[in-house]
Amino acid sequence: MMRLHNLQPRPGSRHRTKRLGCGESSGHGKTSGKGHKGQKARSGGSIRLGFEGGQMPLIRRLPKRGFNNAAFHKHYAVVNVSDLNAFKAGTVVNEQLLRESNLVRGHFVGIKILGEGELKHDLEVQADKISATAREKIEKAGGTVTLREARRIDKNQTEVASSQAAPDAAVPTDKPRRVKKTKSRNKKSE
Repeated sequence: MMRLHNLQPRPGSRHRTKRLGCGESSGHGKTSGKGHKGQKARSGGSIRLGFEGGQMPLIRRLPKRGFNNAAFHKHYAVVNVSDLNAFKAGTVVNEQLLRESNLVRGHFVGIKILGEGELKHDLEVQADKISATAREKIEKAGGTVTLREARRIDKNQTEVASSQAAPDAAVPTDKPRRVKKTKSRNKKSE
């Protein structure tokens, strides 16, 4: 029967460390398993994954097909309600304050507040997106939530502009395509 006092790792899961440079008789002496000379034998000499010695690598030889949306993905910095307990009651929590307190860092499109945890006091939260549970918890604690206007106006203006486009705008009519006539060359008979 297995008890705490007789627990041990599975056989073969733990290996003895390879002791390098301990003399010739160790079996790993002299070159310490690095072989003789060459790029891989040098200190700090390593070759990146997929490098083929200057030959055109496989990843560049294969044709690229299809569409990947990763380049157009909008990344939001996520902050949970429980993280907001670090601020005093009545504080205005915005992007600048979150950056100063290291709750968010790096590049992102905006800030999204999620509802994990509980909020202990009232705060004035300014964010770009917020989940329904997070809004509920902040308002329950006596705080307020304001969505940043600048980003919402841009979105609304594009919607208004597309809806106000003149429906009577002249639609260009399709003209028949001209077919180029080519002269056929007759071979002279000899």
